[in-house]
Amino acid sequence: MGHACDGLFRELAPDAGSRQPLYLQLEAGLSRLIESGALRRGDAVPPERLLADMTGVSRVTVRKALERLVETGRLTQRPGAGTFVAGRIEQPLSVLLGFSEEMRARGRLPGSVWLERGGGPAGPDEAMALGVAPGTALSRLKRIRTADGEPMAIETAIVAREDLPAPEAVADSFYAALKARGLAPVRALQRIRAGLAGAREAELLGLARPSPILRIERRSFLADGRLLEVTFSAYRADLYDFVVELGTDGAGD
Repeated sequence: MGHACDGLFRELAPDAGSRQPLYLQLEAGLSRLIESGALRRGDAVPPERLLADMTGVSRVTVRKALERLVETGRLTQRPGAGTFVAGRIEQPLSVLLGFSEEMRARGRLPGSVWLERGGGPAGPDEAMALGVAPGTALSRLKRIRTADGEPMAIETAIVAREDLPAPEAVADSFYAALKARGLAPVRALQRIRAGLAGAREAELLGLARPSPILRIERRSFLADGRLLEVTFSAYRADLYDFVVELGTDGAGD
């Protein structure tokens, strides 16, 4: 954002006569800019020193306001780059879509940074997850999933080698590769739990430590009920929301 937007931030100068703490006033003002669309996904927020000068408060006040906005997911901080408006993704849990399909449906460009694209024998945990005998030949696909070039998740998918003999040929969509072989999942079970990013996960996702992540285990099934694949993912909790729509059977309390 250039000098033309400086006025937006100068208007956030807190009211020193208010009983509300200055950092909360500044936090509320920045939130309003985001909610109104004056600050959009990916826009940079001025550095602490500059924002303090614009609003007439101390850098400590600015830092507290920014930290609260980072904690609630409205802003994201990238080491060495600055503070930016975060773009949260809401994924419905009622529809079975691959990451690439989901991002394209939301007008974002999906991408991958491959970490592993090969195979080997199933270890005990993998065998249990996939419901196969230990040592069964597997194909493994591990990658960083990105949206508009920004890391969103680390994803590891495992599938029997006979179902995906050439994992190195998977280019973008894992599900598209399966469908090309006549294997189309029709339902899935997902287990989601909160956790903290490990050192390697934080490095790959560009997160400071400690940072929350969402750990997701998804099992996908074919129409005949056979378990096809299991995917383990670590999603950035500051950028991703999972949304489920609940119905009612019409009964009262």
